[in-house]
Formats: sequence, C-alpha cells, structure tokens
Amino acid sequence: NRTKGLKGDIYVNDSLRNLSQFRKLSAYIMQDNQLHANLTVDEAMTVAAKLKIGSKKPKDREQIINEILDTLGLREHRSTMTSGLSGGQKKRLSIALELVSNPPVMFFDEPTSGLDSSSCFQCISLLKTLASGGRTIICTIHQPSARLFEMFDQLYTLADGQCVYQGSTKQLVPFLATLGLQCPSYHNPASFIIEVACGEYGDNTKKLVQAIDNGKQDIKLGEPFPERTKEVMNNGAEKYPETQKNLNENTTDDKFTSTSNNIHIGFEGVVTEVSKGVSNGSLMANEKAENVDSSLLENSTPAQQPRYGTSQLNQFFIILKRALLFSRRDWTLMYLRLFAHILVGLLIGALYYDIGNDGNKVLSNLGFLFFNMLFLMYTSMTITILSFPLEMPVLLKENFNRWYSLKSYYLAITLSDLPFQTIFCVVYVTIVYFMTSQPPETPRFGMFLAACLLVSFVAQSVGLVVGAAMNVQNGVFLAPVMSVPFLLFSGFFVSFDAIPIYLRWITYLSYIRYGFEGTALATYGFNRPKLMCSVQYCHFKDPTTTLEELDMQHADYNVDIIALIAIFLVLRITAYFFLRWKLKSNRA
Repeated sequence: NRTKGLKGDIYVNDSLRNLSQFRKLSAYIMQDNQLHANLTVDEAMTVAAKLKIGSKKPKDREQIINEILDTLGLREHRSTMTSGLSGGQKKRLSIALELVSNPPVMFFDEPTSGLDSSSCFQCISLLKTLASGGRTIICTIHQPSARLFEMFDQLYTLADGQCVYQGSTKQLVPFLATLGLQCPSYHNPASFIIEVACGEYGDNTKKLVQAIDNGKQDIKLGEPFPERTKEVMNNGAEKYPETQKNLNENTTDDKFTSTSNNIHIGFEGVVTEVSKGVSNGSLMANEKAENVDSSLLENSTPAQQPRYGTSQLNQFFIILKRALLFSRRDWTLMYLRLFAHILVGLLIGALYYDIGNDGNKVLSNLGFLFFNMLFLMYTSMTITILSFPLEMPVLLKENFNRWYSLKSYYLAITLSDLPFQTIFCVVYVTIVYFMTSQPPETPRFGMFLAACLLVSFVAQSVGLVVGAAMNVQNGVFLAPVMSVPFLLFSGFFVSFDAIPIYLRWITYLSYIRYGFEGTALATYGFNRPKLMCSVQYCHFKDPTTTLEELDMQHADYNVDIIALIAIFLVLRITAYFFLRWKLKSNRA
C-alpha cells in the first residue's frame, strides 16, 4: 500500500468515498502511452466502446466514437495503426479511449512527458477543454513553461512531504512576495516556486508551510488571504509595501468575484527530493455541464453503478476476438512458428525415416518419441513465457479503469492461442508420424496425437505460470532450468524401477513422463504385431519386450491422458492466481 504510515478518510463532495464506485466513475491515463500496437485507431476505439458502453446500441457507440475523434483531431487517422502514430497522437488516443465512458473524473500522470513544446500546448489545451465540459481533470506535469502555467487556475505544491502552497496560480507570485520571496521579472512562476521549494533561496519550507497551514488554507482568487497568514504577510509587507498595496487592490476588484460556475483548474508542484529538485504538477478542473454524466459532480453521494460496462461473457468474446486479431497480424507469432514446426518435422522425419516398424531400430525410435516431447515442450513454453509480461502494462491500465474483469481477460488470452497451437502440433505430428513409419492405424495415430497435443498444452500452461509469476529475464532463464527434472524423470533416461524410492514421487509430477508413456503405448502397446527384422536377431522384435524394458508393461494410457488433463487444469488455475497477485502487487 502506498499510504503506509498515514491514516484518514477520503471524501468526495463531502461524502465518504466508495473506492469501487469511484474507480468506475474515474479514469487514469498513465505517463507512458500503453496501447496495443497491432490495432488501428478505429479498432482500438471500437473495442473500448464495446467494453465500456456495451449496453448502448452500435449506432450510438459509433456516434460517440466519431464525436470523440473529431474533438481530439484523430478522425483522419482512424485507419492508422497505433504503432504509426506520433507521440502527441498516441497521448490523444489514450485520452480518447477513456473518454468513451465519459468519466466525471480523470487522472493524468505527466501528460506532456516526451512531447515537444507545440504538442505540450495542444495537450494541455485539450485538458482545459475537457475541464470546461464539466469534468474534473487532475494531472501531474513536469516543469511547465510559463505559457502552460498560465493555463492552470489552481496550484498545489509540496516540499519535504508538506504543503507549501495551495490556491490560485494568479495569486502565487503576490503571495510569495508577502513572505519576502520576490519572483524576478520575466521569470517563470512555476520554476520559481520549485526553486524556492528546493531551497535555492534559503530554507523557506517551514515559513511557507506555516503560512498555508500545511494545505488547510486555500489561496483563492478574488478573496483576501486566510486570517492565519496575516502575521507572516505583514512581515513581508514591511519589506515590500508596494506589493502588498497592489495585492489589496486586486483582492477587492469586482472582476475577480468568485462564482460557483467558474472553471476550477489547478497545478500541483511536488518536490519529492529537494537535493535533486524533482518536480511534478497537477491540473484540476470542475464545472457542472449537461453533457457529462455528472453523478459524481453532484453534492450527493455517487449513484450506484455497475462494475463493468458489459457482462463478463461479452467481455470474454470481445477480448478473445481482439487476441485472435493480434495473432493474425503478428507475423513472428504465427508464420514463424508454423514454419519452424514444418521445418523441424521434415528434418526429424528425414533423420528417423522409416524406422518405426524396424525391430533393429527400436532404441532409435524411442529417441524419436522422446525428442517429440522435448520439441513440443520448448516451442509451446517459450512463446507463452512472454505473453503476460508484454501485456502487463496494458492489462494494468485497462483492468484498473474497469474495462473488463481479470477472469474474462485471462480466459480469453489463454484460449486464444490454443487453436493455433493445435494446428501447429497436428501439422508437425502428421509429418513425423508417417515419415518415420509409425503404425499406420487411425486409432494409434489418434492416441499418439492426443498425447502430443496435451503435452504442448501443459507446456503452454507452464509458460503462462512462469510469465505470470516472474519478469521476462528471470522467466526466460528459469523456465528451461525448471524443465530439467521433468525430462530426467520422464522414463526415457532411467526406468521407473531404477529410480531411488525417495525420488520416485517426482515422476508423478513429470508431464513429460505421461506424454512419453502415452506415445510409447500408442506405438508399441495394445497387442501390436511383431516388428520386421532386417538382421539375424532383433531383441525388440516383440513390442512387449520394449514395454518391459521401459517398465511400461502395466501402464494405462487412460491414466496418462487423465494425468495430463489434471496437470493442465492445475497449472492454468495457478497461472490465474499468480497473475491476480501480480496485478495487486503492481497497484500497491
């Protein structure tokens, strides 16, 4: 939790905040533009609309999308892939995606970061436009120029964890002058307050904190300074009488009279480390307007709202469709994997060509069966290790902003690759099975294929668990290392009887063992006739001898299949809970 050491309550319009409802009524736009590179602007907006306002008719959703794209200047880029957008356009698209549900409150983390001066001005102008439409806009901004600073109405500044100023930006310079801190002419007020907070003009933090009562006072435009600061103001007025005179004239001018309909925009400068001069800022805007769902803007408690914009079943199909679109457009993920399976299949088929029915080459055939397990394991596992780490930034944003539930996302993502992995595995197994002259019987081929498919699915699940629990660097290293015990206890290197009793339990956890045993039974079990023998004596001419040598004469193919399915389900559930834990830890 980021509020360790602090206690208190958060209120929204004088009512205790309901965190779940508040998250539904608010949106958070991160500093980095977390967007899916394989979607066009129009596709990204359509997916967001279906998830966030799925209850509306398609025609109404399309109208909302058009209005938002027109407002943000993205209409002509509807067919552009998000990866081809400029930095400013990506920022506007990030805002557009959250505007779909018309949230009353929007949080921005340094929206101008990485943008040039022109794009910065356009971005802040956009935020001010959104604020004037009735939304509350809260953002941090890094080192604003004087031009940007003028666009803010309210400032909140922290130094050493204490508030040194809160109030109108137009009152900042006069207020500091009353404390003996005169901002030089033509100097950026935002830079000046940061310099003051960093101690470049002496240690003034305590004086500023006392003057503003650590943020309990609010310096409002058109109103006298709070009573608590009078002594400090008078001390400053003795040194700067002209400033105090002008200040008094300003505070009594009728044109600054405060009304309840004024747009309230503010900037927050935060100095987290004085020695480094780190600074940020915040923009706030609030005006009630008819075109905004203003349940949060009313003085009463926000009305109860559904947690998500559509049902979890609809979420599942929307995310599944999006994931399948990603797979189709990702050349590396799709065509390279297919090419690898075909190429390796032909290579293995050529290496072990026509050995399946030769009693003199049974040991080589067993090596072929084991290599199948090895190849399917690594090709399935290594791809999925990267799935969650690469998706995590976007998942954090979309799940936090209540686009969809984690259950719907996880189910869609984990199922989206199963059809492709099935196709790749069928293509590979078909090539190697018939090139190596395994028994040309449909039931045996089906049993062989089923075992290979389940091994690839379980290996996928292992990759998902590792990817959900670890970062990319650790996962890529540890996943192959963790697979070594499964390979050692697969039954190929050491028979079950030769394994020490205190280590035999590991064989029951090895999915490679069940896969290898299943393919061996499909190949040599179920009363297969004797093999051909091209030499004078073939010890393994009788398939039963081979099974006895492997200690599989009493093995049950059905047990192997059930064990693989059980391991598959356990790993998928485990991956879900790891992903859930990772999401919570990243938020904390």
